[in-house]
Order: sequence, then structure tokens, then C-alpha cells
Amino acid sequence: MKKMSRKRVYITILVIFILAFLAGNLDYPQLLKIPYIPDIPFKLGLDLQGGTHLIYEADLSNIEEEDYSSSMQGLRDVIERRVNLFGVREPVVQTQEAAGKQRLIVELAGVTDPAQAIEMIGQTPFLEFREQKENYQEIIEGNTELVESGEVEVELEDPFESTPLTGKYLKKAELSFDQTVYQPLVLLQFDDEGTKIFADLTSKNIGKPLAIYIDGIPISVPIVQEKISGGKAQISGKFTLEEAKTLARNLNAGALPVPITLISQQSVGPTLGEISLQKSLKAGLFGLIGVILFLVIFYRLPGLLASLALAIYVVLVLALFKIVPVTLTLAGIGGFILSIGMAIDANILIFSRLKEEFKEGKSFSVSVEEGFRRAWPSIRDGNLTTLIVALILFSFGTSFVKGFALTLTIGILMSMVSAIIITKNFLKVFASTKLEKVKFLWQ
Repeated sequence: MKKMSRKRVYITILVIFILAFLAGNLDYPQLLKIPYIPDIPFKLGLDLQGGTHLIYEADLSNIEEEDYSSSMQGLRDVIERRVNLFGVREPVVQTQEAAGKQRLIVELAGVTDPAQAIEMIGQTPFLEFREQKENYQEIIEGNTELVESGEVEVELEDPFESTPLTGKYLKKAELSFDQTVYQPLVLLQFDDEGTKIFADLTSKNIGKPLAIYIDGIPISVPIVQEKISGGKAQISGKFTLEEAKTLARNLNAGALPVPITLISQQSVGPTLGEISLQKSLKAGLFGLIGVILFLVIFYRLPGLLASLALAIYVVLVLALFKIVPVTLTLAGIGGFILSIGMAIDANILIFSRLKEEFKEGKSFSVSVEEGFRRAWPSIRDGNLTTLIVALILFSFGTSFVKGFALTLTIGILMSMVSAIIITKNFLKVFASTKLEKVKFLWQ
């Protein structure tokens, strides 16, 4: 091996070990307690952490079919906002169509009082319009002083007060565009009674904000420019297209009654979740040890190098799970363990080709290069087909299936890096050394 080539191999291996060292300390920061490496916990799903899994069925009988999707998405946004009020860490709220029925799936990891969550989630989103209080400016100044003084535990006073105008008077909200500057805006249309109430509110609040609240949380605070008596209004501003879509969707969620009925509830206690996690980790550890023994027994030194590469692969993938972050469920851990098998498959294909090259009497360096080159099409195609299936599962599956698909996808991509870069460079270290002549170690 040429000196420049060998130097490149050494530099690559050094970089690999540095990355593995940093990733290992990110995985387990208590190991060496290195400064500036953040202590990021693994994000556990409710089946490992404990929590509640709820399935609701939405009644869309009063909704036009073309509005099903936007109504469900608006409902999802509001429900997600509600469960966040409970302090639930990154809840999973998603919509699903099953047997022609529209459903809402809510996963609350770590929830200690699911009954209260069920009570809150079951309510229809409440939309209301609020006008500023007479002492609006004093309240704003007082709230500012509290924030600046660091009184974070003091509840700030709301500068707005409720009006008779609520979501039941709003017929529809839709996305539109200003024809002059072509900026996105939101159009509102009220029913007959709402038109009268809205006209009265706008006439006495010209130049003042008229805030829009959903479930007590402001989602928009537009300024009234003039009295609006036709029952139609527009909310304009420096919206992005996505912001305007979200606002219209949230307004419709509060305006359109979409009752939801709880049809399934599953609770997992934290103790059961901890037991599941321990058993999963133990199974993964035993599986990893079994794979390493297989590699060393059947492939000797290449197997030992592959085992080292596999250990680095595990450390790097776990660090990625923290950085992304990935919600680890039992299914997700299963996807990760399966990806370890895919990483082993790649190494076995390479080593089998390597043996064939040695049998043909080729030199060590040539055998390594040819072994990897000829094994690559099989590795690529095998991983690509699995990757396609994983992406399909992620696109159309529910939460647990998505977790499995995501960890499998990350694992597959990293397994190819492990086999083609890490294992290959480990083998290259032995080129032009006395050990390359010891046939027992390689064949």
C-alpha cells in the first residue's frame, strides 16, 4: 500500500474513533462527564415510559365531504394544543381513516391522570372573539414589568375580554390572496346573527385589536380597520402561506362542530413500561453478543473487525436517535435490532467475496478492493428494497409502525456506511503487514 494511501486510511480511522468517542459520551454522558456534551435523554414512547393511548371517532355528519381533511387537521391542531396544557412531553396526535370512519389517535406518554385528559380532549374546540379591556395599556405595562422582573410563576392578566361573538356564528374561514400584492390572507364569513354582532364589535373597535381565541389561547390579533357590516371580513398581515392555511384551519376547527367519541383507551403503567424496556435491551444485548460470536468463529479476524465496526455502528445510531430525536417504542427498538442484522448481512457478503478473491491467489489489497466492489451491488439492492418498504410503512402507518420504520431507515443507512467505510478501512490497515500473510486469519 502506498504511503499516501496508508496515511489516508489512518486519518479516516482516527476520525471514526473520535466520532465514536463523542457519540458514546452523548449516549451515556455519565461515563466521563465531558464538558459541553449535552445530557440529552432518550425520547421514550408510552409503551416504554408508560402513558395512555386514546382513539376517538369524529362525527362529520354536518361537514361537507370536501372539508373532511381540513376539519380533521384543524381538530388535530386544537387537540394537540389542549394536551400540551397538561405538560405532556411531545404528545402524538394524528388523524386516521379506518373503514370509512375518521379517527383521531392521541398518545400521551407519562400522563398521570388520563381521566382528566379524556375529559378535556372530549370537548368541542371553542372559538371566541375578544375585545381589549378599558385598561388595556395598563395591563400590558404590568405584564411587561412582571416578565422583566422574572416573576415567571405569576399568571399574567389577559388584556382582552370575551364578547358575544363565538365560533357558532362563523360559517366558514378560507384561504385567499390579496389581488394587488398577492399576499395570503384569511376570509371570514358569519351567519345572519353573527353579522350583526360582528358589525357592532367592529364599529366600536376601529383602530383597536379584536383578538381571536381558541380554547382560551390567542391564535390571531388583527386590528379593526373599519366597520364591517356585510358579514364578511378578511384577516391580513405578513402571513406565510403555511401560516395562513393553519389559521384558516384552526378557525374552522373552532367554528365547525366536530364532536368526537372515545372508542378505545389503553393505559400502560410506568412499571410495565420499564420492564418492557429492560427486557428489550437485554434481548438486544444477547442478540448482539450472539452475532459477534458468530462473526468471530466463522470469519476470524475479519469477523473481529466487523464486530468492532458493529459496536461503533450501534454507538453512532443511538446518538442519532437522541439528536433527531426518535421516539423509541418497542416496535422502534425492534426496527433498530433488525437494522443490526442488515449491517451483519452486508459484512457477510463482503467477507464471502473476500474469501473468493483470496482463493484466486490475488494479493491482500486487491482482494479487499475487489471483495467490496463485487459485494456492493448485492448490499445496495438488498438494503434499497428494505428501505423502500420502510419508507412506505412510515408514510402510511400509524405511530408504532412509523417508529419501527424510522429506526429501521436510520439503521439501514448507517449500516451501509458501517460496512463500506468503517469495515473497509479496518481491513486496509493490515495491508502490507505480516498478518496479511497468515491465511488462517482471512480464509
